[in-house]
Amino acid sequence: MADDKVKGPASYFPSIEKKYGQPIQHWLDLVKARQPAKHMELVAMLKDEHGLGHGHANAIVAHVMAGG
Repeated sequence: MADDKVKGPASYFPSIEKKYGQPIQHWLDLVKARQPAKHMELVAMLKDEHGLGHGHANAIVAHVMAGG
């Protein structure tokens, strides 16, 4: 049986969209627009400027940094 469950940072995407009311592409584009930057600088930007929680911000940044 194939395991089709989404894993890694993308597994957070449905809850991010539900909690913050924006499509995930909105958040990915914000992070991409701030590059180049360090991982934690981008996490801090999402938290401080947009009110995301640490885990959600970290998942978005990790996905972008991994080439997603």
